[in-house]
Amino acid sequence: MRISRGWIFLLGAYAAFIGNSYAQDRSQTRSMVISRNGIVAAESPLAAQAGAQILEHGGNAVDAAIATNAMMGVVEPMMNGIGGDLFAIVYDAKANKLYGLNASGWAPKGLTIEYLQKQGIRSMPQQGANAITVPGAVDGWQKLADKFGRKKLGEDLDAAIRTAQDGFPVPEWTAAYWAASVDYLRTDDAATKTYLPNDHAPKVGEVFRNPDLAWSLDQIARHGRDAFYKGEITAKVLESMKRHGGPMVAADLAEFSSEFVEPISTTYRDWTVYELPPNVQGLAALEMLNIMETFPLGQKDWGFGSTNALHAMIEAKKLAYADLLKYIGDPRKQKLPVATLLSKEWAGQRAKQIDADRANCEASAGEIPAGNDTTYLSAVDREGNMVSLIQSNYESFGSGIVAAGTGFALHDRGGLFSLDAASPNALAGRKRPLHTIIPAFAQKGDTRVAFGIMGGWNQSQAHAQFIANLADFKMNIQAALEAPRFSKHSFGGCDVGMENRFSQKVRDELAAKGHKIELKGMFASFVGGGQAVMRDFAAGVNYGASDPRKDGQAVAALP
Repeated sequence: MRISRGWIFLLGAYAAFIGNSYAQDRSQTRSMVISRNGIVAAESPLAAQAGAQILEHGGNAVDAAIATNAMMGVVEPMMNGIGGDLFAIVYDAKANKLYGLNASGWAPKGLTIEYLQKQGIRSMPQQGANAITVPGAVDGWQKLADKFGRKKLGEDLDAAIRTAQDGFPVPEWTAAYWAASVDYLRTDDAATKTYLPNDHAPKVGEVFRNPDLAWSLDQIARHGRDAFYKGEITAKVLESMKRHGGPMVAADLAEFSSEFVEPISTTYRDWTVYELPPNVQGLAALEMLNIMETFPLGQKDWGFGSTNALHAMIEAKKLAYADLLKYIGDPRKQKLPVATLLSKEWAGQRAKQIDADRANCEASAGEIPAGNDTTYLSAVDREGNMVSLIQSNYESFGSGIVAAGTGFALHDRGGLFSLDAASPNALAGRKRPLHTIIPAFAQKGDTRVAFGIMGGWNQSQAHAQFIANLADFKMNIQAALEAPRFSKHSFGGCDVGMENRFSQKVRDELAAKGHKIELKGMFASFVGGGQAVMRDFAAGVNYGASDPRKDGQAVAALP
């Protein structure tokens, strides 16, 4: 009996050792969050917890997304906030229907090419009053809350108001972003007063309070979107525009409205992938996927991180982005070739331009016959309603202008307009610029995924890589977010940034094809950070994932 028990103990210990070793034998750094209840994934644990708390108190995924987004504007003010724009894709589980929301603001009526030329300006300003378009986020919150929410907008904003008033300890990534913007913030007195307490950027762990932002959010909680576009916040914004010589007037704000739009889609292998239509760059992600689908990714010699797969994906990016830049802008009052660029036939023609042996350093748009700084979050509730939401100031702290007493930076999204009158993205009053920020959604059978990866022009190419990770390389959503990525921020040349987790052998082989590789760190901010939630409707189980390239996490709501 003693021998038998001894062997049982040894076998049990060995099995535990093998099991533990096997469990750690994987490439991802953390596990998915799995729950039958709702899950919120965001770049900040405080923001994700704010969303989860709303779910616990009877709100749905849309309420959670608004609460999370509001909190992100408090705890990561350089990236997003009520001075920026917003886009969302909402999945209504009961109706089995997707809704898109475009809450991007238009240029002031007086902000035109001629207006800038009279001031001697020959290229689109990237900061200051002439880069400011009407912020759309608050109207977007109202539209989402009115159509889908179970809570009043004020309830969704409560945690953000309290946190702005009481303060929060600044986390690592946020402190780094803040420190890099000190000189920029000092160009505006109100920005300095708001964001540089004691004349310095808050350090890691230092408590930052923003009572002015608490006041602005409280105004919105009490009076809804009109507080921002027709109320006391409006008066402060217009006073700031007057002081800085900007063209925005009261009517530009009062007459603005976000709009619901129909998502566009393509199939990739056995998945259907959805993006929002122009004026955003999501079409480039779909075209890139269509081009990639012509190659045998995931098969022999085309595995994840292989030279063949990476070369094809990088070249597909160049072609899709060249088409984006030439043909896409605000679709209102002009016809854009969206259907052509989304077609499999177009992708087949473009794929023929890819040389298997050489990188294309001068990718150009196809000929159609006549006829950086952002936050992303996702949420799913117990019923399976899902939200994919992205919101941004464009560049860090946007225009660099804070309207005194408001506590938030006004974005500089107008900087993406072109001053080429022949471009579909040419600047004009009451027109929306081509946008970099994009939420995304994908489905296969009973599975739905709300996902996004931020980072300026990185986003479409990162979305395509995420989908390939799911469809071709059979990763779960956490592994798909964590996997090493490449990113090419420029539209010309053969430069491409790659995380150093891609092997040296593959990098050398790509360099031999003409790619000029800019080596980045293991988990580089250069390739953006993402979040994802997934719903298995057959099992009634939710999954959450959060990118380690950010400070965030996926948080499950309690029953």
